[in-house]
Amino acid sequence: MALLLHIHHRLPLPLLVVVLVAASRGVPCSGDSYNSSMCLKPQLCGGVSISYPFYLSDDTGVLLGNNSSYCGYPGLGIKCDGGNQAILELGGEKYVISSINNTGGGLTVTVVDKEVLDDQACPKIDHNVALPPWFTIPNTSVVDYIDFFLDCYFGPEFTGQRPDDNSSITCSNFIGPKLSFVFLSEHVPFRDTNWWQGRCQGVFQAPVLKGSLGQGDPQNDPGWTKGGFGKALLAGFPLAWDYQKPQACVQCEGTNGQCGHNQTGEFVACLCSGGRVGNHNNCTGDSFGHGKRTKFYIIAITSCPLLLCLVILAFFLACKCGLLPTKSKDEPRIESFLQKNGNLYPKRYTYADLKRMTRSFSMKLGQGGFGDVYRGNLSNNGCQIAVKMLKGTKGDGEEFINEVASISRTSHVNIVTLLGYCLQGSKRALIYEYMPNGSLERYAFNSNMNSENMLSWEKLFDIAIGIARGLEYLHRGCSTRIVHFDIKPHNVLLDQDFCPKISDFGLAKLCMNKESAISITGARGTIGYIAPEVYSKLFGTASSKSDVYSYGMMVLEMVGARDKNINADTESSSQYFPQWIYEHVDEYCISASEINGETTELVRKMIVVGLWCIQVIPTDRPTMTRVVEMLEGSTSNLELPPKVLLSL
Repeated sequence: MALLLHIHHRLPLPLLVVVLVAASRGVPCSGDSYNSSMCLKPQLCGGVSISYPFYLSDDTGVLLGNNSSYCGYPGLGIKCDGGNQAILELGGEKYVISSINNTGGGLTVTVVDKEVLDDQACPKIDHNVALPPWFTIPNTSVVDYIDFFLDCYFGPEFTGQRPDDNSSITCSNFIGPKLSFVFLSEHVPFRDTNWWQGRCQGVFQAPVLKGSLGQGDPQNDPGWTKGGFGKALLAGFPLAWDYQKPQACVQCEGTNGQCGHNQTGEFVACLCSGGRVGNHNNCTGDSFGHGKRTKFYIIAITSCPLLLCLVILAFFLACKCGLLPTKSKDEPRIESFLQKNGNLYPKRYTYADLKRMTRSFSMKLGQGGFGDVYRGNLSNNGCQIAVKMLKGTKGDGEEFINEVASISRTSHVNIVTLLGYCLQGSKRALIYEYMPNGSLERYAFNSNMNSENMLSWEKLFDIAIGIARGLEYLHRGCSTRIVHFDIKPHNVLLDQDFCPKISDFGLAKLCMNKESAISITGARGTIGYIAPEVYSKLFGTASSKSDVYSYGMMVLEMVGARDKNINADTESSSQYFPQWIYEHVDEYCISASEINGETTELVRKMIVVGLWCIQVIPTDRPTMTRVVEMLEGSTSNLELPPKVLLSL
């Protein structure tokens, strides 16, 4: 008692209470107990044997003061629907478990969308699969994808190509004034464009087992549009459980215990047989007994000074690691900016959220102009993301505001999507959709390219058009005109279908006036792609035409890098390439395209457009709208510009 009074004089009462509670409640003792019925014994549900690490989501209880805790792992809660179906929820949607494989190779679960089972004749998919971070879908050697385009409308004013009406789904639950279509993902028409966007009310994708599709192209089967695709959906798809067990849980299971977690997914206790909670995450140690628990409390109380030191140390480390809010000198300005325009921006996350989503930044994707980029998963739906941690931020946080403000105003198939951001003290991050094929630089500008990552002329041309459409949208199509000022291969990302998406808006400028002339201080951009007027007013005023110049240099570099016959030691090397290609355009097109007429036309378009875009005087360059027209039009109407200056 004297010791307690002594401590009370040294510590504020609230801190003393916290320390005592931590000492008495935070460490499980072997005298603690739990309701052993929480831990699932092997049982059949819907013909599937269910056991730990799964748990019944209705059988939760209290563990060491934590309500709604369970004996199992996060995300493996199952509802046994009357014993007929074992239901697993993913992103709010219900999936029925058809099999569980928990061999030495890891835990794999095969599931079927419940809506598919409810309408087996001709199932209608109206949602995507939203995976939590602990589940992944195996690679394409095991899984294929089926794409649904629902309620599509092609009015009489539409004169372009369109899918045949006879290829639409003919089931009664799909029939209406609008048409719906279903394709294998690899056979979707117009896939490399944004053709479907805006014409269909819903576009959804469903994974299926490769073996369920049979031999050949199932779309050649006349029964495919009559519900034949349902057979593949009924076979379900596999989910691989990918969860990093806490070390405490590994230790617990190593002593024949089972792991208990609370409703937020945190490990709270090692659950042993007989309803006993293991001491120090161990089920094999001797029990303290109730009499010895009192002794344990006394020891804990006498350890208060040590615990206080640990609390202070933890506080120091948390501040250092950015886990506690601190204020940077420019944060008030950024906070004010975000609050005034809060309705324009995506969700804001904490630094702790980022660590959880990226598993403590364990998978680095690469490095951008302003920081490192890491791979992760959104915690609410499992969507794969790329998290860019900004570092070396300058001045008043201009690059952070630029990127959030610029991308939040955009919505285009060729512009990367900003899903969220983090602003917490000195920690700033931007959360983007994940691009599995990386940047254009990886495929078109790598000196170590091989046949596997070298893109065809047709694919390069499609990428060039996609980038042009994205820039046209930034300059003319969105609510506030945006000049990017850093167009280069590293800032063009490629999705799973090699559709290009412009990224990295750290140097961008928003422009309200009609002419899009911009006042800037200092040169911005990357050497080799910077327009002359950006670093010297002698050439004119910086404007959207500055992006046109960068685009032209990039397209010409795409053309030159694609041809391995160009020797870096000759006059056709990158230093002289714009001038060299201007003088040898005809012979280059023929040699590069291997005497293929269509390919020759594509290469010539890219060269001529690139040469027009790098004109020294901004007014001599075309707009991005004109660039798109030139690329989509005939080469017979394309003429070389009157002159070309070498890259500056």
